[in-house]
Amino acid sequence: MYLGLDLGTSGVKALLIDDRQAIIGSGHASLDISRPQPGWSEQEPSHWVRACGEAVAKLKAQHGAALSAVKGIGLSGQMHGATLLDKADKVLRPCILWNDTRSHAEAAKLDADPRFRAITGNIVFPGFTAPKLVWVKNNEPAIFDQVAKVLLPKDYLRLWLTGEHISEMSDSAGTSWLDVGNRRWSPELLAATALDEGHMPSLVEGSDKAGGLRAELASQWGMKAGIPIAGGAGDNAASACGMGTVGHGHAFVSLGTSGVLFAAIGAYKPNAESAVHTFCHALPNTWHQMGVVLSATDSLNWLAGVTGKGAAALTDELGDALKAPSGITFLPYLSGERTPYNDSSIRGSFIGLGHESDRARLTQAVLEGVAFAFRDSLEALASAGTKLERVTAIGGGSKSRYWLKAVATALGIPVDIPADGDFGAAFGAARLGLIAATGADPFGICTAPATDETIEPDTALAAAFNEAYGRYRALYPAVKIVTG
Repeated sequence: MYLGLDLGTSGVKALLIDDRQAIIGSGHASLDISRPQPGWSEQEPSHWVRACGEAVAKLKAQHGAALSAVKGIGLSGQMHGATLLDKADKVLRPCILWNDTRSHAEAAKLDADPRFRAITGNIVFPGFTAPKLVWVKNNEPAIFDQVAKVLLPKDYLRLWLTGEHISEMSDSAGTSWLDVGNRRWSPELLAATALDEGHMPSLVEGSDKAGGLRAELASQWGMKAGIPIAGGAGDNAASACGMGTVGHGHAFVSLGTSGVLFAAIGAYKPNAESAVHTFCHALPNTWHQMGVVLSATDSLNWLAGVTGKGAAALTDELGDALKAPSGITFLPYLSGERTPYNDSSIRGSFIGLGHESDRARLTQAVLEGVAFAFRDSLEALASAGTKLERVTAIGGGSKSRYWLKAVATALGIPVDIPADGDFGAAFGAARLGLIAATGADPFGICTAPATDETIEPDTALAAAFNEAYGRYRALYPAVKIVTG
């Protein structure tokens, strides 16, 4: 048996698989977010510990005998969070989360230093970890002076599980301190933020052992002490391990709250100017690139709230047959946009409304707008030298066949729908726990699920979608002037 623990923003999931990677059971516990000021987003690390304990307890209540046979544990987690500890490993302040934008000025200043893009291969985004530490230094100097260790969220759970300060490459690539090409901390970038390597955890690959389970927790959970805990992965890289998106050119499109177009690559080839993330993958000698849409299903959920009709009911109104774009353009920048604009101030809009613009046409425009945002990411990936031939769809929005048809036609490539199953971050983490415990071939374990259905681009509507995408792209400069 192998246990995957996924620390998300809204909760912790514990997933148990057997030697054949069949899912035995799962447990979940919820988390809340604190927003003490506009643009701030924080969580107490103690709440992660509580939620992890609750999730495992629920799993134990249902599958105690199976849990006692666990041989390895893997970790996944929300990225970029700044968890600050003193010399006694005491938490100094609430963790500043990935979706916190308070450090936008600090991020811009670091990004203006050419060393950051040159060494990390990425823009310094406000959500990344390094600018958050600079914000703390500028605004909470007494706390900054006590900082002895900076841990990412899942690695704080590891500290609780093992007593060790360890991280891995995929998560650490999102800090703006990692030399992503050489897979090591950059002393130069750390010094630029008044830190050094002593403030950082040691680094391993995601499939390597990174500590063993403490005896106290082992006794509480009915496990053996010292069970190996894998390095694990950041949430998207862990999901990629769960989906088998690990070989060069393999890709998925995630229609979640935010949207991700994720491509595994076999070499480091950054293109920071495109606002594509180029990060280490969770497996050795692999990297990945991804474009990020900040409001994917969030855009549909917003429309659902405005219209008073559920998201699924809205998409059901459109039927099954894909329609040509109506002339209404929706820009899904409800909370800014990441790829390709790196613009936190831009906001969404409908353009081209008329008396005939009923609810169904608005829904259609929202789905198309998100599909065109993925097209932005596809073109940004292409500018970085990564050409995709097909993608696998995951996330809650992938339940809408209409939306997937719009995505396939907007991207001009087939979209595969996997067979039923849970292939998310917790499953990927459990796979990494299996590899760390057994020494199995990572690429032999992290295989893709069977394809249940493939949605091909609608060639009859390709020209209409290309024309609509052209209108979509042309609107950004004007809307930027109005709202920026």
